[in-house]
Amino acid sequence: MISVNDFKTGLTVQVDNDIFTVLDFQHVKPGKGAAFVRSKLKNLRNGNVVEKTFRAGETIGRAQIENRAVQYLYNSGSEYTFMDNETFDQFNLDKKQLEWEINFLKENMTVNITSYQGEILGIQMPNSVDLKVTETEPGVKGNTAQGATKNATVETGLTVQVPLFINEGDVLLIDTREGKYISRA
Repeated sequence: MISVNDFKTGLTVQVDNDIFTVLDFQHVKPGKGAAFVRSKLKNLRNGNVVEKTFRAGETIGRAQIENRAVQYLYNSGSEYTFMDNETFDQFNLDKKQLEWEINFLKENMTVNITSYQGEILGIQMPNSVDLKVTETEPGVKGNTAQGATKNATVETGLTVQVPLFINEGDVLLIDTREGKYISRA
């Protein structure tokens, strides 16, 4: 059990039989009445973000989340197959569980799997990945003052905004949290 007064960003807690991670919290001490903690929590099972208010000093369950390294092998339709790097066990995740992560997954890539008491909640991507440009228009110099960009499609099918000097075949460093171009790799 943990007191809501000890909330930290990134902490995983169990509330109403669901697993949440704390995205944001604020301790509020009104002039009249009891203090409380206003929090923004992300449900790790379905991805929904909810706002909850707790009385100051209230205790809730702490969820022990397990992270372990796995290797992405391949996909067949809506099933994505992974292999545990320690036990070599293979398991499948549905496309619904990996909606955002699919944009960055390449075969043989190592990612971290997040689980709670044997239930797989999702995967954690590295902060950035190297992806090869498969399609982009040629850069055309024009009367641009600064920061001109164009669309580029990378090997996973993701389309990102890139500078005009990027060509097909270039390998780019892409931020997996926002899906944005960082630099050439």
